[in-house]
Amino acid sequence: MTPSIELLLVDDHTLFRRGLKALLEQDERFTVTAEAGDVGEALRCLQRRPPQVILLDNHLPGVRGVDAIPALKEAAPEARVLMLTVSENENDLAAALQAGADGYLLKTVESDQLCETIIKVMDGESVISPEMMTKLVAVFRSRPSVANAAPPAAAPVSAPVPLEAPREAASGADLLSPREREILQLIARGDSNKLIARELDIAETTVKIHVQHILRKLGLSSRVQAAVFATSQGLA
Repeated sequence: MTPSIELLLVDDHTLFRRGLKALLEQDERFTVTAEAGDVGEALRCLQRRPPQVILLDNHLPGVRGVDAIPALKEAAPEARVLMLTVSENENDLAAALQAGADGYLLKTVESDQLCETIIKVMDGESVISPEMMTKLVAVFRSRPSVANAAPPAAAPVSAPVPLEAPREAASGADLLSPREREILQLIARGDSNKLIARELDIAETTVKIHVQHILRKLGLSSRVQAAVFATSQGLA
């Protein structure tokens, strides 16, 4: 039997943590090994037993979740960080991604989608709530100069600067097939593999293969970068 994925829940609302733990542990794929109400407690948990995935709220007492990501990553380099928050602020989204978050979900997410997202994050995917992907693309569109310049080193953590797509990607765009371009446009729209499969009437596994090919051809590492690239090239 495959070992369950070990999780650390970081949220200052005790009742929410208890409910989330009960929900996740109904799925035999997950085990909540520790809970924390703030960043300091989370760091102590990491010293005792690093988890595989950290579910991190943003609005925490003392240090915000997005500001704590570098310290959490340093304490547990192998752990994935998945933001689970009520914040729909694009500044928080951009800050989390730049700090190294592996995903950004809103607390309105359905339970089955949350479970599947944890699996995807464990598989190395970057997952963002569709409504937040749209906001990320909107921010990028409002700041076209970002595509051609790296953000300044002194930029505040909360600066609304989306992830930059590598410049090498521009030369790879011509290598995409018509179907891959179509899928890239839907990624930029914020669609999941399941929605893309439904839209194009193809298998979800086929979509996943196309996405892998797109990222490889463009020299990108995540769907987020692909969405930003598509917008910068006028493909979305």
